[in-house]
Amino acid sequence: MKRAALLLPLLAANPTVGGQAVMEGVMMRDREQLAIAVRKPGGDILLDVRPWFCLTAAKLLKKPFLRGFPILLETLVNGIKALNYSAQVAVEEEEGEISPMAMGLTLAASIGFALLLFVVTPHLFTLGLKAAGLSGGVEALSFHVWDGFFKLALFIGYIVAISYLPDVRRVFEYHGAEHKVIWAYEQGAELSPAGARGFSRLHPRCGTAFLLFVLAISIVLYTGLVPWLLTFYAPETGWIKQAYIVGLKLVLMVPVSALAYEVIKVAGKFHTSLACRLISAPGLFMQMLTTKEPDDRQIEVALAALRGAVERPAAS
Repeated sequence: MKRAALLLPLLAANPTVGGQAVMEGVMMRDREQLAIAVRKPGGDILLDVRPWFCLTAAKLLKKPFLRGFPILLETLVNGIKALNYSAQVAVEEEEGEISPMAMGLTLAASIGFALLLFVVTPHLFTLGLKAAGLSGGVEALSFHVWDGFFKLALFIGYIVAISYLPDVRRVFEYHGAEHKVIWAYEQGAELSPAGARGFSRLHPRCGTAFLLFVLAISIVLYTGLVPWLLTFYAPETGWIKQAYIVGLKLVLMVPVSALAYEVIKVAGKFHTSLACRLISAPGLFMQMLTTKEPDDRQIEVALAALRGAVERPAAS
């Protein structure tokens, strides 16, 4: 499994440092700069510092509830580039940077796969229950409750299934290292393997929590909004009606992701409050699956990525 890995970025909030585990390494981002640190087969750490690809330069796209979806897209773009780079370093290939066309196709395939698995498939499963007489139609509450249940079950099942792959388990260990190092940085602790080792491998701003928020918010919104929108227009032909509903769900993913981003920002900023702890609890629980305890060599790589991201060249 050379290039495929689950994208689980730590979405930057306040402070500005976020990150993502990659193949045999970690990517860290601080404001407009990111750094990718990868352990080479020979044991050395290779560090690459580059600008953060940004879609939110315009002031309008920095506003709450508008920034979430473009930030998700730019995180995916930077994450795919980082994964591609790390895969080349980890096996000592020299294929060069991924081309814009390849990036577009990879991004489209990643989004398409996620929508197929977590939007279309649960809808089809629920239609099967309706045919068996175990669920109401698309206008009924029971349809969307079942749809939400299948969506959540597929998400958890997918995480559990890929965690058995050795390459993915290594990514999950680096994921844990990334979180420990960011905790150490945020708490002002010593930035060394010994200083970071004692921190939790779980973090409230993790991309796992973001995905879980997306699923939870989509379940609530679909349950209320889809039946309401069908009162305005609903195609008569059966398969066209189902395709129309799936299309509505796809469009609604934009506001869903925007709302989920604001929730995770609040949860990360006020992570010591009881309310935010309760909000973060399901995401932290899921991170028990998506992170593993790292060793000191993996923490060392995460520290190299952090230093590369936060350090700026001295002004001449």
